[in-house]
Amino acid sequence: MYVVVGLGNPGRKYEGTRHNAGHMVVEELARRSGGRLANHQQTQTHHLSARVGAAPGREGERIILAECNTEMNVSGGPISLLLKYYGCPPERLIVVHDDMDLPFGTIRLKRGGGDGGHNGLKSTAAALGTKNYMRVRFGIGHPGTPEHRGNVVNWVLGRPTGKDAKALPLLISDAADAVEAVLTDGFDRAQNTVNARG
Repeated sequence: MYVVVGLGNPGRKYEGTRHNAGHMVVEELARRSGGRLANHQQTQTHHLSARVGAAPGREGERIILAECNTEMNVSGGPISLLLKYYGCPPERLIVVHDDMDLPFGTIRLKRGGGDGGHNGLKSTAAALGTKNYMRVRFGIGHPGTPEHRGNVVNWVLGRPTGKDAKALPLLISDAADAVEAVLTDGFDRAQNTVNARG
């Protein structure tokens, strides 16, 4: 079993923001599975049990899709509770998150490594006691317009505009495809395929 967590902030005011890319990807995966995320107080998450890669004669991988009910900066607590609840080791965790160090729309897979100043990743590593989990990095780029330049908070909590907004649904689909590739092909093979893209 795998646990797939999309990082983001709860509440309507954050819906569709760059920082909530992880939520959008997990919601796309839930839509594909035909299910809906439901509140689970014991783990402080909204989550769903689903299967990926089902085919005739094959039931597919069982996965838990989840979003934390807490603020991004304390995501580690709910993620730790979720893994314990399902008896899932950190090595089977996939975290989907926004990444300013990648150009907007770039999708990359990574296992372990630093947090790049991302407080959601920092909280996750602290709560789990390890950085050895899988990540789907969703590039949101750096602030480039005069009104955002140097103001990282406004940038990550803002919504994509113009051509970025138009491209967003396809990029969310690409990131969901990357998660499914990990589940069906294994991490190393999926990483080679996904990271080779421009």
